[in-house]
Amino acid sequence: MDALTLLTTRRSSKKLAAPAPSAAQIETMLQAATQVPDHGNMRPFRFTVIESADGLQRFRDLLKQTVSELNFGDEAMQKAEKVGQMAPLVIGVTFCPNRDVPKPKPEWEQMLTAGCAAYALQLAASAQGFDNVWISGMWVNSPLLRDAFGCTDKDKIIGLMMVGTPTEHNAQAKNTDLAQFTARW
Repeated sequence: MDALTLLTTRRSSKKLAAPAPSAAQIETMLQAATQVPDHGNMRPFRFTVIESADGLQRFRDLLKQTVSELNFGDEAMQKAEKVGQMAPLVIGVTFCPNRDVPKPKPEWEQMLTAGCAAYALQLAASAQGFDNVWISGMWVNSPLLRDAFGCTDKDKIIGLMMVGTPTEHNAQAKNTDLAQFTARW
């Protein structure tokens, strides 16, 4: 798939199944994620790859424990079960502001870099024939996931990239009326 087709047709998909990307394909995704614009080469991101049966079970348990410990209720528990079963591969993307350099860049710039890394993961997965969806919501603030991902006080989980083989294709275009988003001078 050429780059422009990839960029103009990528869509999120919550209908994912096995197989997941292979170790080599995951390596390609992570390499793509580290090639994003990064003012000052700060590398303000970290990835948590959840792929083994044990890892995926631990992830599911952490989602359910989050709901229980924070008293989110039955509806949230159902959502936790759904999210936990959504994909055969989960890659947590964490923003880790880098202050350990002589001239650190503003944190907002660093967070944009981490966001670009997350998007590059998605594009690299799509380029290899896998669908994906970026999940955030209540899960990215879970103290249990933050602990499991090794977050410090300043770190922020910015997304859970759910990746797998599509079970149905969503080819519907979106945002095609550019006038509402564009000013021309």
